[in-house]
Amino acid sequence: MILGIIPARYASTRFPGKPLVNIAGKSMIQRVYEQAKKCVHLSRVLVATDDTRIYDHVLNFGGEVIMTAPDHQSGTDRCAEVALQHPQYNVIINIQGDEPYIDPEQISKLAACFNNADTQIATLIKKVQNEQELFNVNSPKVVINKLSEAVYFSRSPLPHIRGQEQRHWLNYYTYFKHIGIYGYRADILQQITKLPVSSLEKAESLEQLRWIENGYHIKVAETELETYAIDRPEDLINLKIR
Repeated sequence: MILGIIPARYASTRFPGKPLVNIAGKSMIQRVYEQAKKCVHLSRVLVATDDTRIYDHVLNFGGEVIMTAPDHQSGTDRCAEVALQHPQYNVIINIQGDEPYIDPEQISKLAACFNNADTQIATLIKKVQNEQELFNVNSPKVVINKLSEAVYFSRSPLPHIRGQEQRHWLNYYTYFKHIGIYGYRADILQQITKLPVSSLEKAESLEQLRWIENGYHIKVAETELETYAIDRPEDLINLKIR
């Protein structure tokens, strides 16, 4: 069985109270929850929060929510706490709480990775379409191998195309960017949250590098669907209401 968890905290540095922001008549967290509930591969969907305002709000719109410890450093850690309390689920999917129009198809594509019993961790990738995406440090790129596993994540475009101007790199290599939704085997989730911060993670400020550096395998599935995350208040301006 697969449990979908939406980590949601109030105290965002760049956008305090982000889960409760109103988007065309519904809060962001309600929109994420309703999109996740449409995924037939999820046995259950829970919001995981450390804030009573979010907790009460989710209950008010009829969602399922659980309170978690306030000192988690990441959504992964928050998911691990919830997973421990629900041992009947063997796969956990960590759904980003700041993508109000996440497509259920993307969640299904990630869930399908666990049809392979060897999959430990899974995530999504998408082909880079233009130069702006390629050199955007806020959009991590992924190098993959022939087994559809992530070899490395970087804020820089990798590989470097030697002898070619950067504006031509997309003509010589198919680059992929990371779509930040994760799935984990329940036992693997507990293991990776006990790992110390790694040197690669510190360098790139990318949590998933800790897992790779410690020998865990991250399966990737390619999606053609775009996602749009709300990191700052100004991001709402470009949001297309659906």
